[in-house]
Amino acid sequence: MTHETKSAPHPAPGAPHPAPGAPHVVLGAGQVGTKLAELLLAAGYPVRLVRRGPAGPARPGLEWLSGDLREPAFADRACAGAATVYNCVNPADYGRWEGVMEPLHEAVQDAAVRAGVPLVGLDCLYMVGVPETSPFDETVPMRPIREKGEMRARLVRRALRLRDAGELRVTFGRAADFFGPDTPQSLFGDRLTSRLRAGKGAEVLGDPDLPRSYSFTPDVARGLMLLGTDPRGFDHPVWHLPVVRTETTRELVAAFAAELGAEPEVTILPQWLLRLAGLFSPTIRQVRLMSYQWAVPYALDDSLFRETFGVEATPVAAAVRATLGAPAPALLPAVA
Repeated sequence: MTHETKSAPHPAPGAPHPAPGAPHVVLGAGQVGTKLAELLLAAGYPVRLVRRGPAGPARPGLEWLSGDLREPAFADRACAGAATVYNCVNPADYGRWEGVMEPLHEAVQDAAVRAGVPLVGLDCLYMVGVPETSPFDETVPMRPIREKGEMRARLVRRALRLRDAGELRVTFGRAADFFGPDTPQSLFGDRLTSRLRAGKGAEVLGDPDLPRSYSFTPDVARGLMLLGTDPRGFDHPVWHLPVVRTETTRELVAAFAAELGAEPEVTILPQWLLRLAGLFSPTIRQVRLMSYQWAVPYALDDSLFRETFGVEATPVAAAVRATLGAPAPALLPAVA
């Protein structure tokens, strides 16, 4: 087992314990953070939801906090007295992470250290690079091949150094590419559904018949909640969150097409087109640089999480229906 996946140490004697009624602090009110906050509230936990923009609607058990987490005083205020802090922050502009992502996540780690509270981080797979095998589990080494992956690897290694030094109790939940309700910019978002409804092919990156995993955002939120509320969540510093049980991109496209009564046609976006569009769009330029993930088998082994917590991902058909606007299936686990 690699350094990245060895079991986390237990808290040092005398480490602070959360006070009764301590809030679960969700940093980031985006496509996962809001779902996580909803699940925590529904399970009876008080929640502090932190965002850079203005507060959202009030509701019982929910505290809103607005500000810039890169400012130490605000970050300390956000993390103060937390039962668990969940880092779901992500810069809105995918094409311009440089100079934003790293300082933001470092500030969150440092604030959790100062507050003496446990930290659950939402993470992706960019730091993996090109895995030697597929499916791959949490022991896969971090060998990034793009700047976004190198940045993610630096942040994980920094957190693990703090963990090894006994300064930070931390774990990461890694997810594959998202789809789900209120996730419009996903590969399986509004553009795909509008094209299928119009009888056009679904646009995909790379080979649609290679093994590939996708994550349903309500499952991602549920996974993070389990990591932050179950003591076993900190037994490992890295977990692969449950992924939908599909084998390929084409199979998931077919599930969407079946629900819409459309033909499951697939159009592969050529690299030359992405390269041309990337001249005018920083976002598309970054998408092209990360498209290597669709050129090789890229499937997650999520068995450690599923077997530890006894949960499965939402069935594919139910996940697709929820993405298209039907009520999401119940996801709440029993709370002890």
